[in-house]
Amino acid sequence: MTDDRIPLFDGSPQMQAVWRVIENIADTDATVLIRGESGVGKDLVARAIHARSPRRGDPFVKVNCAAIPAELIESELFGHERGAFTGAYRRKPGQFEYAKNGTIYLDEIAELPLALQAKLLHVLQDFRFSRVGGVESIEVGARVIAATNRDLEYALRRGEFREDLYYRLNMVELRIPPLRERREEIPVLASWFLARFNEQYGRQKRLSSETMTRLTGYSWSGNVRELENIIRRMVVLSDGEQAFEALVAGGRCGSTATSPGAPIVTESLREIARRSAREAERNALAEVLERVHWNRAEASRILKVSYKTLLNKIAECRLDPRSPRRRGTPASGGWSPPNARS
Repeated sequence: MTDDRIPLFDGSPQMQAVWRVIENIADTDATVLIRGESGVGKDLVARAIHARSPRRGDPFVKVNCAAIPAELIESELFGHERGAFTGAYRRKPGQFEYAKNGTIYLDEIAELPLALQAKLLHVLQDFRFSRVGGVESIEVGARVIAATNRDLEYALRRGEFREDLYYRLNMVELRIPPLRERREEIPVLASWFLARFNEQYGRQKRLSSETMTRLTGYSWSGNVRELENIIRRMVVLSDGEQAFEALVAGGRCGSTATSPGAPIVTESLREIARRSAREAERNALAEVLERVHWNRAEASRILKVSYKTLLNKIAECRLDPRSPRRRGTPASGGWSPPNARS
């Protein structure tokens, strides 16, 4: 799927504004930070920048920082020399070398370990790096584009993301709005995916006007990726439209209508997500601590965080081994993070 084919930039003023920025920066070497929820099309935006740059004849290399184990990601990015560690039987170039003078796209950049964040910062500043276990200095020719669906400002405050790297990556920032904020694109995208999958699977599927109305009214928590998967199911399954109708009727992240008597939501979706994440984190932490009888070293091993991070989490969540209210909502008016770390 290329950005020249998918109608990602044509259907709404928000995406037209994104397209104008792409046209302005494509022929520069500026690092770009693409932000947006999962599934909004960040990969397509990165590929659009590459396709319109002088680097389009060189490789576009994508690295998903969240999909690579922490102990392997340095070798994956920068390569290693033979004998650098157990199992390194030969020299292996990293993704920066494979990108050559093209573009390297670091997806889920917020998942990069802090130690690797420091090395990446030096690479962006000095345009050179060394393989793991090596001394040879290798010049960086690739342009860096990064992306994340996380709240980086929140990660900065928690000490989970380096401030200097944040500003170095954020030379140009592109925010991709969720699909629910650009509903005028849904019919165009749905028709495009329909034509694509009809051709791919040899079908002649058509969508009724009622189905198109439901598609436009759906909330699309999974954004463009979810829309793509829904249309694919409608094409390959004889009852695909009925399944989607049942999904909307069941209210699974779907219908935009509010049921009678339902409470009015006054929080933003971001605040709801943050609160839910904090509550889930607190409950999980309390459960593990109780299971290991508050052996903090054992809990940090199970949760795969440092001992210091665990202590900070315990303080933030106001957990106390002496308190009978260690789970759920704290007794004193609900959870809120402290102003200062302990």
